[in-house]
Order: sequence, then structure tokens, then C-alpha cells
Amino acid sequence: MQKAIYTTVGIDKLLSHVQALKGVGARFVQMHAERNVDDGSYRLVYTFINVRAAQEHIVQDGSYAIENLVVEGIDQYQEIPSISSYYPAVFPFENEVHDLFGLAITDMQIDFKGFFYQVSTAEPMSVITPEVKAAREKAMKVRAAAEAKARKAAAEKAAAAAAAAGEGAAGAGDAAGTAAAQPAAAAGSDAQHDDAAAKAALKAAEMEAKLAAMDPEKAAKVRAALAAKAARDKQKKEA
Repeated sequence: MQKAIYTTVGIDKLLSHVQALKGVGARFVQMHAERNVDDGSYRLVYTFINVRAAQEHIVQDGSYAIENLVVEGIDQYQEIPSISSYYPAVFPFENEVHDLFGLAITDMQIDFKGFFYQVSTAEPMSVITPEVKAAREKAMKVRAAAEAKARKAAAEKAAAAAAAAGEGAAGAGDAAGTAAAQPAAAAGSDAQHDDAAAKAALKAAEMEAKLAAMDPEKAAKVRAALAAKAARDKQKKEA
């Protein structure tokens, strides 16, 4: 009988937990990602079998434990450290997570000596180009700054509204609350605008990385199609 054990760990503690499992002879099984439809965050699950413990349990009662490391709340722009330095077999799983969800897996260390499979480039397909990495870092900074600005503005206006409400009648307090809500909403709108701009920049950088890897003739056709689409979208927006 297989016993499933789930341990939730922070992204900053992932490698230390993986190293500990490696140290006791745990065997890597699989890794996958799931998207939370409620808030858009991602959940990563790494599955292992503790071989030594499994052998002991099998001898005792025919059972063994499947151990799972779970990382919750992964952001689309967050960098995820690769565990390939400990378990090279994770490569196709990490690569699939990147290709399916666009998540950034960093520091892949893969060397199959040519016996895994060959691609046209020397590096894994999911290697993050410098342009995409820079765009992701910029997006994270822009979004963090926008969120901080919105929080600060909301806090300042709330404090002002509370002070005004304490000085005057209920009507004055209501007016102050209304005045505070409007700038706070504007700050939130600014944050959304900055976040959208950051995401657009990231999407553009990722497209440039894909075009750079294409055949020049094909890349030229794709660029022309994208330019035509952008022109049509602009005309519709101005109409």
C-alpha cells in the first residue's frame, strides 16, 4: 500500500528540502504544475520515493511512502530554481512546465551526453534569454512599485478621512471618506495600468526570443503578420 505524504515548502526552501531527500537516497518520480483559477497563481508538486525507507516498509508491511514537496502561490513572473543539479531526470518536467505555463525555471544543469535527445540548439528549449529575463525582472519591479504606490495612497487617504471624520459631523466624515476613496481608486487604476504595461513588455520580449530562434525567412513573415495585426487593431481602436 502506498502512503502519500505532502509537505508544503516555500520557494526559498525548495532546494534545501530536495538536497535533504537526495541525501537519504530518495528517488525522483515526477513534477507538475497546476494553475489556481481563483487568483491565477501556480502550484508546483515534486514527487519522490524514499528508496531506503521504502525497502524497510516493504519488508515490514508491504507498504512504502510517496513523498511530495508542494510549493504554493507561485507568481507568473517569479523565478523557480531548477532541481536538475540534484535530479537530472527532472529536466523534461521542468521544460514542460515552462512551455505550458510560461513559468521561469532557472539554472538548469543538464548533460545527457547526447543520449537523451538532440535539438537544433545546444541548450534546452526553455532556457530564458537575457532579453526575457530582463523583461521579467522589470515587470516584477514595476508591479511591486505600483502596488506599493497604491497601498501608500490608500493608507494616506484613509488616515485623512478618519481625521476629518473625528473633527466634524457625520456628514463631514462621509464627504472625507468619499474624497479618500476617489484618489485610492485612481492609485489602484495606475497600478493596473503599470502591471498591464509590464506584462505587454514581457510578452513582446518573449516573442522576440521566439523570432530570434526561427528561420530568418519564417521570422520575417511572422513579423509582417504581427505588424499588420497591430495596424488593424490600432484602426479599430481609433474608429
